[in-house]
Amino acid sequence: MSIEPDPVEPDTVEPDTVEPDTVEPDGKDWTWVLRAPCPECGYEASSVQPAALPRRIRTNAQEWVAVLAAGESSRRRPAPGVWSPLEYGCHVRDVLQVFDRRLVLMLMQDDPLFDNWDQDATALAERYAEQDPAAVSAELVAAAELIADRFGAVRGEQWARPGRRSDGSAFSVDSLGRYFLHDIVHHAHDVGAR
Repeated sequence: MSIEPDPVEPDTVEPDTVEPDTVEPDGKDWTWVLRAPCPECGYEASSVQPAALPRRIRTNAQEWVAVLAAGESSRRRPAPGVWSPLEYGCHVRDVLQVFDRRLVLMLMQDDPLFDNWDQDATALAERYAEQDPAAVSAELVAAAELIADRFGAVRGEQWARPGRRSDGSAFSVDSLGRYFLHDIVHHAHDVGAR
């Protein structure tokens, strides 16, 4: 026999004790942003010069520091089924790390096939909603510095080195950088940091 808990008003429950509602997985192929401006966040990949990637990555990381400085209030979801700023921050931290690994593969191997990464499964498994905003902020900045430095060290013909996703999408180091930058810029827009 199970006993149902007494109903509790949502505003009276501590944020880290509530299992967040599910977020609809995003099944879109976002590679179209390499060919056209994003109508939601205004990002235009064709205007990004490779040399600007390190600065843009670091600037974006500082926007996340400001977002996550809200502490506990960064845990609040703006609407059912929409990630909180903290959850988006966790995702951006992980995007930085995933794309850094992909960039390393492209620089070290000939036309590597990237491991699949399920961002929605990761969000659940890593319990994004329960992570510490200050820790996420520090981890995000460290991950941003690492990939910014790595893009900053790319030279000449390295920008043309290829890599592929399992869905057949092919990238050069240049297009991977511009594609990846959209991801972190778009999420800053999602939380109102831009």
